[in-house]
Amino acid sequence: MVRAIMIQGTGSNVGKSVLVAGLARAYTRRGLKVAPFKPQNMSNNAAVTENGGEIGRAQALQARAAKRATHTDMNPILLKPETDTGAQIIVQGQRAGTMKAGDYRKDKSKLLGAALESFDRLCGDADLVLIEGAGSPAETNLRQGDIANMGFACAAGVPVVLVGDIHRGGVIAQLVGTQAVLDKDDLAMIRGFAVNRFKGDVSLFGEGRDDIAARTGWPCMGVVPWFNDAWKLPAEDMMDIRSHVGGACKVVVPQLERMANFDDLDPLSAEPGVTVEIVPAGRPLPGDADLVLLPGSKSTIGDLAYFRAQGWDIDLYAHVRRGGHVLGLCGGYQMLGNTIADPDGVDGRPGTVKGLGLLDVNTVMEGQKHVTLRTARSVPGHDPVTGYEIHMGRTEGADCARAWLEIEGRPEGAADRTGRIRGSYLHGIFASDAFRANYLKQLGATSNLAYEDGVEETLDALADHLEQHMDLDRLLAAAQAPNRS
Repeated sequence: MVRAIMIQGTGSNVGKSVLVAGLARAYTRRGLKVAPFKPQNMSNNAAVTENGGEIGRAQALQARAAKRATHTDMNPILLKPETDTGAQIIVQGQRAGTMKAGDYRKDKSKLLGAALESFDRLCGDADLVLIEGAGSPAETNLRQGDIANMGFACAAGVPVVLVGDIHRGGVIAQLVGTQAVLDKDDLAMIRGFAVNRFKGDVSLFGEGRDDIAARTGWPCMGVVPWFNDAWKLPAEDMMDIRSHVGGACKVVVPQLERMANFDDLDPLSAEPGVTVEIVPAGRPLPGDADLVLLPGSKSTIGDLAYFRAQGWDIDLYAHVRRGGHVLGLCGGYQMLGNTIADPDGVDGRPGTVKGLGLLDVNTVMEGQKHVTLRTARSVPGHDPVTGYEIHMGRTEGADCARAWLEIEGRPEGAADRTGRIRGSYLHGIFASDAFRANYLKQLGATSNLAYEDGVEETLDALADHLEQHMDLDRLLAAAQAPNRS
């Protein structure tokens, strides 16, 4: 019989996603058939599933940790912010429209049925379902209609373990304070707590751990030290992306306001010979860049305006005059062209805007969304490339005649006459070792990295870490068969 347990946090970014990935690998190694699940996620860094939909990248990593194919049921509700007050709604992998935050708060309980439906299907093919919450259950103003934390736990009848983050300080108050604001029905779902991201000698927190247990009555499932290699795992949250100092080859990435699908950066950050510098708003693009990479965007036209507002367009033109390389992926590719036309207001207000003009191509936004896993080859080298498309828009023009990728016999992408400025809709290309090595060779860098092997080794090391510092037997014993209310 399937069992389930939910990992909730005292706040956002306390390490829930990484913990669930490590638990998935640990229990899978013990011989259990594990499935990850997150009823509601908010992220512009989506993954494309084998069944042709979108889920949060954290759930894709957790599925990999569990050694099973990704599926849209693993994250049935995905919110992709487009503005400060609105988001695209993805339901069971497919775009269901755009909604303002206030309207979503009123209507989100209607999506509980879809979340439970997906959860039930996962339960039909698993021994253990590991559920990840979102944000914090202590946000009492969001409790009514909640489907991300206690609302889902109560509806599905699954027990909860609450995780606090000691690195940000005040972990005793985080956990005890959460207990103080939850109602009795929600409290009845909690089976224990864990403390994450401890730096130093764990034994020094013994009194603090015991104080939390005494004040709450909850058993401690573990005090988990900081996992130093977490950065080697694909990041989901834009808060988690960071510059990485490596070798002399410098890749510069402007941090767009609605940056999306930035997993393209992970293999580059893992390269010992490459320094990846994320440039925040208000700072110029460094003049010593070898490559400026324009990432994907959830709002291409809006982020193009944001790019110009920082003065990055001037920096980019100077970089090109110095002989530097430029790569635009998806939204970044669209920005590099002459124009972006949005006749139906797919990306915002209807109209046409001028692009950066570095590629002789033009983009037309269109309502149909392309969400597909792809296999490709580089041109002319024929290096195998795996990746995915996740975009709205069609790009055509003279520079498409210099396509530098081929997808199932179809030319993909565009390049200028020098070959130093390129764009493509294909995400994930740098995870392919041979392609990445040859691309970096053009920038003067050498690569001998087996990227995917490194991710697997890190997941195994994370599982070892949790085996050592969490009571996984007790955690598994706390899991129970779902009991729908």
